[in-house]
Amino acid sequence: MDKEKSYEISRHQVMEAYKMVKANKGAAGIDGITIENFEADLKNNLYKLWNRMSSGSYFPMPVKGVEIPKKNKGTRLLGVPAIIDRIAQMVAVLNLEPLVEPVFCDDSYGYRPSRSAIDAVGITRKRCWEYDWLIEFDIKGLFDNIDHELLLKAVRKHTDCKWLILYIERWIKVPFHMHDGSLVERIAGVCQGGPISPILANLFMHYAFDKWMERQHPNNPWARYADDGLIHCKTNAEAEKILDCLNKRMTECKLELHPEKTRRVYCKDSDRKGKYEHTSFDFLGYTFRIRFARSKTGKYFNAFSPAVSQKAIKSFNQRIREIRRTTTFKSLEQLALDINPVIRGWANYFGCYNQSEMKHKLAKVNLALVIWARKKYKNLRKESSAWKWLKRCAATQPDLFAHWKMGLRPMT
Repeated sequence: MDKEKSYEISRHQVMEAYKMVKANKGAAGIDGITIENFEADLKNNLYKLWNRMSSGSYFPMPVKGVEIPKKNKGTRLLGVPAIIDRIAQMVAVLNLEPLVEPVFCDDSYGYRPSRSAIDAVGITRKRCWEYDWLIEFDIKGLFDNIDHELLLKAVRKHTDCKWLILYIERWIKVPFHMHDGSLVERIAGVCQGGPISPILANLFMHYAFDKWMERQHPNNPWARYADDGLIHCKTNAEAEKILDCLNKRMTECKLELHPEKTRRVYCKDSDRKGKYEHTSFDFLGYTFRIRFARSKTGKYFNAFSPAVSQKAIKSFNQRIREIRRTTTFKSLEQLALDINPVIRGWANYFGCYNQSEMKHKLAKVNLALVIWARKKYKNLRKESSAWKWLKRCAATQPDLFAHWKMGLRPMT
């Protein structure tokens, strides 16, 4: 029966894709079907998807458009494909990734199985010591503005698989279904929220930026994480020239650099003199700037190095505040279960560089616990009473909270 199908697609891969989508969790699409609903008739639902994909009769549903607020201002439109479409896209990822991953450049770090954000931070730290200048750049609305023709050209360069090309073309053109019932047609971009989108964005940028840099500016190291990137330069004049070239290149690829997030930065330290407009930058949650450092011999000096950014601190405090406000009816032990994964994740990431700065901010979680206790217990309304209570808790249960395990218990 399989031989009669137009396209050869593995049933095993469809099952594997379903397991990956389930692990990623996520909300229902416009059909309202959740993972639990889909699992109620799992075997039949997966068979129908495989059958449609194999015969060429698979057409994705419109993507549920969800507007979420940005950290600074405005909103970002995310797309939530239906569960069945997420599984279909994951099947495509399983086939496309092995073809493109080996050719991607080492300094492309976003959404890749062998790279991470902290890898990008580490190599950037090293290069900032070696190069006096850098270009910090951000591509304005990358996921919304990827040119479909250029993207499909890049896809065809790496595969002649007809069903893969066919369905990618259908996914990138499927409209957004907004909350008011309207349909928004898409003439550019890939749906930020679908499993296939990150690899497509990386493939597009591989040719728009990564390979271009290797050809045109082979002596200038760079690092890119999705739409955020850095280019290291020896001099200000070199940085100015490359930035001009980069602007032209992005225009050629029908993209635009964000004017407020793109700049030349001087990596100032003890040996680098002079006054310049920009002497710090943020990258992947870290702020790079001049800081006091201590050498192995105990000597203090000024180094250009990373530490947790104010934006990351603000975001972390907001998350802790949200948990605190929604758990006043729970016990302290239950609060710890909710808050510990957030603390551990934050500490693991921001503890990689300038750990003392991270711990200083993390210690303030104790204040959030005091506020929580004052709201929950009438006899702890006074701040001093709440602090005494929390100190007793830390003394009797020192491993209850993740930051207490790090030695950040309330002062006794």
